[in-house]
Amino acid sequence: RDHVGEAQLPLRPCSKKIVLEGWGRDDSNAPEMCEAKRVVVKVGTAVVANSDGTLALSRLGALVEQLSRLKEEGRQVLLVSSGAMGLGRQSLGLSKELVGDPNNIIDRQACAAAGQKILMSMYNMMFQALNIQCSQVLITQGDFLSRTRYVYLTETLDRLTSMGVIPIINENDVVTGGISGPQVFSDNDKLSAILAAGADADALALLTDVDAVYDKPPDEAGAQRIKVYTPDLAVQIGEKSTMGRGGMAAKISAARVAASGGVHTVVASGFDLSNIDRVFKGADVGTLFPASERKSKRQRWLNLATESEGRLMVKAAARDSILCGQEHPLLVAQLDAVEGDFGKGAVVSLVDPEGTEFARGICTKPSAEIREGITTCDLISFNSAHPLVANNDFVLID
Repeated sequence: RDHVGEAQLPLRPCSKKIVLEGWGRDDSNAPEMCEAKRVVVKVGTAVVANSDGTLALSRLGALVEQLSRLKEEGRQVLLVSSGAMGLGRQSLGLSKELVGDPNNIIDRQACAAAGQKILMSMYNMMFQALNIQCSQVLITQGDFLSRTRYVYLTETLDRLTSMGVIPIINENDVVTGGISGPQVFSDNDKLSAILAAGADADALALLTDVDAVYDKPPDEAGAQRIKVYTPDLAVQIGEKSTMGRGGMAAKISAARVAASGGVHTVVASGFDLSNIDRVFKGADVGTLFPASERKSKRQRWLNLATESEGRLMVKAAARDSILCGQEHPLLVAQLDAVEGDFGKGAVVSLVDPEGTEFARGICTKPSAEIREGITTCDLISFNSAHPLVANNDFVLID
């Protein structure tokens, strides 16, 4: 990466390895977190605001100081911060009940508009006091769904961080218009996960109102902290946070998304902001979600930041060939059917005979032309032999 304008300091070495057996994790450093160069920190509404909607100034100040220390260690830092809607509600004098109604779209958007100004002005003032530049980045669903906008977004974040700027990222709730249309994220937990994967981050800290993921709600007797999360673990989910949109289920889902995108992720408490330093020193805090092998950027976009516009029903033999890694493009003759109406260049699901999505790709033909090709696939023609999904335009779904 280009590191223009940013002093490059050596990261502190880690001498011990993480233990991934069972729920165990030793109390020594996790080198993956220690050595992370580009990091994302996500803080929720409950961290940046008090229960009455006012700014939690002491926590906000501690957060800014912790992020400045990460920069002093030579890291590039991105911050995903919730809280604008709650701050705007308090500023505009509206009730929690009124703004809490998801059908009250206009009031919620008005609160987001008023609150974002408060949130950013406070961040800007605090970072300026430490001689750090920050920037505002507001994101919508379409910024992920569109391949072009996704590339522009991630390249802009790459440039900002390379210049030593801390991007402060939030969903652009002012223009969301409710929950209609394709949704690749439903809260800032998922947004931060997709963003971390797309921005080539090495690590993500999801700071929340509980200190880790537990096998059941932590206020219940016998609840045990899960030190290292594995997909086979059973977790009993409690209630959502009263101040934000995401509960523990959202945290787990987001952490798994980030990990599948090649980002080591820790879920930890945001009320003790010294956890930021501890997380990136590899201390045994919170719950670690180890990263999977990182796919290409195009594959990460397909897997994490898109919504399928249709389904290609793939024959068993073709599915087996794809899953075995044989590099042959998908042809019309290898399909049983097509579902949905979509145009050329749409993102589609590849579905096996049992109805399970096993891959996702970019389709070279509109659905109407594919249907016509399926009905005449016994006749060899240009259409039946022309690839529907190229080898570099699909990704296997875990």
